Amino acid sequence: MKQLVAVAPHEAAILEYEDHPVGQNQIKVKVEYAAPKHGSELAEFRGVSPHTTEKYDPEWRTFLKRQENDTYEIHFGKWNLGNQWVGTVIEVGSEVTEYVIGERVCGYGGIRETHIVDAVDNPRLRKVPDSMSWKNALCFDPAQFALGGVRDSGLRAGDRVAVIGLGAIGQIAAQMAKVAGADYVAVVDPIQRRREAALRIGADEAFDPLQQDVGLELKKRTGKLGVDVVIETSANEQALQQSLRGLAYGGTIAYVGWARAFKGGLDLGREAHFNYGKVIFSRACSEPNPDYPRWDRHRIEDVAWDWLKTHRIDCEHIIDLVIPFAESAQGYCEYVDRHPEKSIKLGIAFC
Repeated sequence: MKQLVAVAPHEAAILEYEDHPVGQNQIKVKVEYAAPKHGSELAEFRGVSPHTTEKYDPEWRTFLKRQENDTYEIHFGKWNLGNQWVGTVIEVGSEVTEYVIGERVCGYGGIRETHIVDAVDNPRLRKVPDSMSWKNALCFDPAQFALGGVRDSGLRAGDRVAVIGLGAIGQIAAQMAKVAGADYVAVVDPIQRRREAALRIGADEAFDPLQQDVGLELKKRTGKLGVDVVIETSANEQALQQSLRGLAYGGTIAYVGWARAFKGGLDLGREAHFNYGKVIFSRACSEPNPDYPRWDRHRIEDVAWDWLKTHRIDCEHIIDLVIPFAESAQGYCEYVDRHPEKSIKLGIAFC
């Protein structure tokens, strides 16, 4: 069997692996489609990360060793690339009663031909009905963080909203803002392909931060008031600066992106100070949820999955491009790492 693996910074390869036997509480799935994560996973692939522990963390598969000049040396090990997959159950453990051979399921894990996963009390494993698009299923993870950002922003019906950063999380957040009753949704991204996709699936207006003064444009479009809510997913300091400038007095920025250390360009005086804005750092999987006990991560997962399953959220233009698994090593480097303008969320097809 074969899987997509990171073997060095900026370098991917397809390597062989062997499956272990299926346990009594497990199922084995033959993968049909998979997708990587273009945010935190990509940072690790490039050898940089917001994660700054000196100890090895198996979730991130690297460790950072402090040097005498207070910098960090990154020690890189081989690790599987990929975030989610959709496939068909081909083997079932003796204690599994909720899944049968032939069912289609979605789960978390690397881009590889098979997955063996726990199938008892596993909320991260979901059945994919025939009516559900595989592209929607592969957006389960970003949909959770988009939903968390929208909720944490305090968005209310009639609000004006800006979504900055149009990867999968931003694309979905813009749609969710509309579902939640936003009267106006502006989207911001320097990549034309992403702006066009967001406009096709419901955004009202799109801005290019490399060509336009986004903060000023948001004020112009709202009669000088500014937007009530900004959902910031890019984790870029200039994006945060424009968020602070385009925010209405007393508005809220839901900061969803995972930022590295800012190197300059962020001015928290004048407009930021005068606008009296609130910045909320949003992470859907951090517990307790701000609305606990009514809301927790499992409820966010359930709602996100239901909206994807019933096509209240459209991910057909978000999984873009789709390439064969045999081309995934070269494709990951080309479309995810070197030229993100060529894809929004890369899809990998095994069939």
